[in-house]
Amino acid sequence: MRNPRNDDLALADERHVPERTCVLTRRKGTKDELIRLALSPDGEVAPDIRARAPGRGAWIGVTRAELDTANAKGKLKPALQRAFKVNDISVPADLGERTGAALRQAALDRLGMEARAGNLINGFDRIENAARSGNVHLLIHAADAGEDGNRSLDQAWRVGGGGPRGMIFPLDRTILSMALGRDNVVHVALTDPAAASRVSHALGRWRAFNGPDRGLEGGEPALGTGSAEDNLAKE
Repeated sequence: MRNPRNDDLALADERHVPERTCVLTRRKGTKDELIRLALSPDGEVAPDIRARAPGRGAWIGVTRAELDTANAKGKLKPALQRAFKVNDISVPADLGERTGAALRQAALDRLGMEARAGNLINGFDRIENAARSGNVHLLIHAADAGEDGNRSLDQAWRVGGGGPRGMIFPLDRTILSMALGRDNVVHVALTDPAAASRVSHALGRWRAFNGPDRGLEGGEPALGTGSAEDNLAKE
């Protein structure tokens, strides 16, 4: 005979999401909200964006500007020494740059994977038809896309019950095309809701680290700086 109380407890355990703590701010967050750092075999700190590296990890939930500042002022290394429980570590001066590059690559890789899985379409006419039919779950425009084209596709998406405006990708069509292995990709649409969620998450982590980026909510990209709590709260 099943015990309803035990079933409720089991369900609660399944829903529990473990939290990590930022070594700099002590703010707690999930693995999806924070970024893991790991130690290489020679003791150098490196970003572990997918949180798969072996050994003890350290977590950060700050912007690149905040990370760079803490590193330059000598506050990052002792915090990491405590987290890793090792004194002999090397913190590269460009850790912020490396972390940003890793997050960027993760976002581009995710787009490429969704393209290969058939969850992503490009081409103005294909996107417009899919958007008007309600089959677009995320609309993305390259940073150098024309305003008229963006406006037309945004309108088609609204007609199909989508969002108010597509996302302005922080990079131009050349990078977007390379990521997808296609020619002259100016606009992209995710036609699968789960795929759209995965892409939004990857781009959101990149955005949170770089600082406020209006491009991910529509409008022109504006990578800058801001507080970690404000950025992550927008996820």
